[in-house]
Amino acid sequence: MPASIHEEDDHLLGVAEPRTEAAPSESPSRTLITCPSCGSAHVAQVLGDNGGISYVCTACGHSWS
Repeated sequence: MPASIHEEDDHLLGVAEPRTEAAPSESPSRTLITCPSCGSAHVAQVLGDNGGISYVCTACGHSWS
């Protein structure tokens, strides 16, 4: 079990497929997590029962951790 949530973040970000997109009001680029099933960027981050972090696509309903 990780000592902090930041250690868990590093592990989970490797699971999702990030994409980079420019945003005029923010820094030159930002990372968006996309659904591995449908490719949508409409992804919600949720806490699991055991304190882990999972993701749910609000477009197709696919969930992963």
